[in-house]
Amino acid sequence: TYQGLAPGEETELPELVKYTPLERILLETDSPFLSPEPYRGSRNEPKNVIIVGKAVAQIKGVPAEKIKEIIIKNTNDIFFPKNIHSLSN
Repeated sequence: TYQGLAPGEETELPELVKYTPLERILLETDSPFLSPEPYRGSRNEPKNVIIVGKAVAQIKGVPAEKIKEIIIKNTNDIFFPKNIHSLSN
């Protein structure tokens, strides 16, 4: 079972989350693999990203709703930039 430490890495994911600015974080679920607790061993689904967000909120010590707002903004900034025409220059 994946314990949050990638082969060759020395820093566990909770430590990476702790020190990474929220403005640099996106969330994913690794669907259909690696379901988070309490669903470990079953097929992972995109809806489980909520569990990931709550874990980030706990690590960062901020409300889950704040994490949701920041992640939505980060996602929009990356995938739907306001000035998309400047990307081609």
